[in-house]
Amino acid sequence: MIELRHLRTLLALAETGSLTLAAQRLHLTQSALSHQIKELEARLELPLLDRSARPPRLTQAGERLRGLAQRVLPLVDETLSGLRDLAVGRAGRLYIASECHSCLEWLLPRLRHYRQRFPAVELDVLSSVSLDPLPRLLDGGLDLVLSPDARALPGVVWTPLFDYEMRLVVAADHPLASRAHVMPAELAAETLLVYPVPRARLDVFARFLWPAGVEPARVRTVESTAMLVELAALGQGLTVLPDWACAHALAEGRIGTLRLGNSTGLSGTLHAAVRAAEADLPHVAGFLAGLRLA
Repeated sequence: MIELRHLRTLLALAETGSLTLAAQRLHLTQSALSHQIKELEARLELPLLDRSARPPRLTQAGERLRGLAQRVLPLVDETLSGLRDLAVGRAGRLYIASECHSCLEWLLPRLRHYRQRFPAVELDVLSSVSLDPLPRLLDGGLDLVLSPDARALPGVVWTPLFDYEMRLVVAADHPLASRAHVMPAELAAETLLVYPVPRARLDVFARFLWPAGVEPARVRTVESTAMLVELAALGQGLTVLPDWACAHALAEGRIGTLRLGNSTGLSGTLHAAVRAAEADLPHVAGFLAGLRLA
């Protein structure tokens, strides 16, 4: 019944005290402005303007609508401005989580470049939901999830970022360090260092050890990728990590790495999942493009 243009017209009239000045402010003719006021009066079946006064003044009904306009229009204008900013990448929210522990350490250095391109975007990396982040993506609590396991979900699109190889990481002086590859049975007497997640989600178990019916002698959980590498380098156990996660320590000669299996090894692809309805927003698309180039 009441449109925003009506509220804007009434507010302009109240603030200027003149039909002529209000029309100029709104870039309308005086006739068009008078028509809007009469149209609204007809809809409400109430007089909004006392035309007998000089200058015309608002009636009680008009004053009530002016109060509404003063409350509503700033909120509308602020929201519309925010939507325009969102449409061009000057605003937005990007809450990120990962199903891949080591991926967060890969991700963090890349956020600096993104912040330079999109300084007004609200950015956060949430490690507390890393065990099961996809439900939070679906309900709107997250905006992007990194995962090596892309699966079909309604309303979600997956973007492949890069391929990698999982490598067995051992101390530089470990007996296996000189080997090119390792077979599952050779890990039966070893301590395996892993992230504190269900074993079914760890490739070393699900895709390497369990198909061969092998369990390591001991499994020790470690919170971070850096500590997994350091403990392996110190001979406290063996771990399995993406090749890029252990490249620095390998170049320093502190560790050795082996292929898992004797053929093509154990490979994977890191994907990013976002809601399909928001995949083309500039701050989301820009983030994905930056990751693919990194």
